[in-house]
Amino acid sequence: MKELKADTYSIFLGDACDTLNRWLENKNYASCFLLVDENTHRYCLTKLDFDFPVIEIKAGEAHKNIRTCQEIWSSLFDQKADRKSLLINLGGGVIGDMGGFCAATFKRGIDFVQMPTTLLAQVDASVGGKLGIDFQSIKNGIGVFKNPAAVFVDTSFLKTLPERELRSGFAELIKHALIADPPLWKALIKMENLSQFPIEKWISRAIEIKLEIVLSDPFEKNIRKALNFGHTIGHAVESWSWQTDQPLLHGEAIAFGMMCEARLSHLRGGLPDFQLEEILRFLKKHFGEISLSENAFEDLLAFMRQDKKNEQGAINFTLLSSIGSFVIDQFCEESLILEILKE
Repeated sequence: MKELKADTYSIFLGDACDTLNRWLENKNYASCFLLVDENTHRYCLTKLDFDFPVIEIKAGEAHKNIRTCQEIWSSLFDQKADRKSLLINLGGGVIGDMGGFCAATFKRGIDFVQMPTTLLAQVDASVGGKLGIDFQSIKNGIGVFKNPAAVFVDTSFLKTLPERELRSGFAELIKHALIADPPLWKALIKMENLSQFPIEKWISRAIEIKLEIVLSDPFEKNIRKALNFGHTIGHAVESWSWQTDQPLLHGEAIAFGMMCEARLSHLRGGLPDFQLEEILRFLKKHFGEISLSENAFEDLLAFMRQDKKNEQGAINFTLLSSIGSFVIDQFCEESLILEILKE
């Protein structure tokens, strides 16, 4: 069992069930509830030895909205949850974001813990206290900052994932390497197959990178914006894809966003030619490319104009000056963004 310390909570890496049970022995919660979706109910809940009431919601980003929150809140009220209750979020980024948001707002706030079951959630979404839901097709348009009471990372859950979900989560690990860890990046690009990676070691390293950044800037006023590399364009493409018959997973959209924003980094951030080519070659190899009609560009810009990092109507990016170094608050004109999208 490995424990990483955040400011007000711990992240435990190991057997989630045993660790949570021991952790609960030192707490005094009036009641505990498990939030799951259809997939985690079927594939992950059986790995746990808990006898807590279960709240089940539909799986997928399409259900990360206020209507599902109403279902969760109603279940908590119906089952007499009070302010000394605990909500255990068992699932991927959607469950963690939305479950945490519901807990943070239920009766002005109850404790919650994150038990991430996807690679994406384990290396990124479960850490840092960002919670929220999608609104009017804007990714995480409504949300709050609130830290969990604890996070329990159990890599055995990853065995339940299809290959596409694993690859999606890998995008966030790649992002962490690009913004903060050149040795990790060098190790990544040597891999022929993503399934070869030393899972526990790299998940732990990705969490350490995120923790270091988040602890120095918990409310994203400054360097926490580094974690948004690839996300300004990536979130726009993800939101746009929900309107098509082939919606993208988060990591797939972020990989595309990183390709685009690496090009912007070359033009505006000083990213060297050879590093740009290295990044593009690696991402294309493992994620392929996305074909976008120019008819979609205006919709994409509309989504980017709603990005939470924007200031005074200008679209804000985090860019790379080199692999392992970043620059925040880079405002790019829309004509340049369109040029990159066309490429």
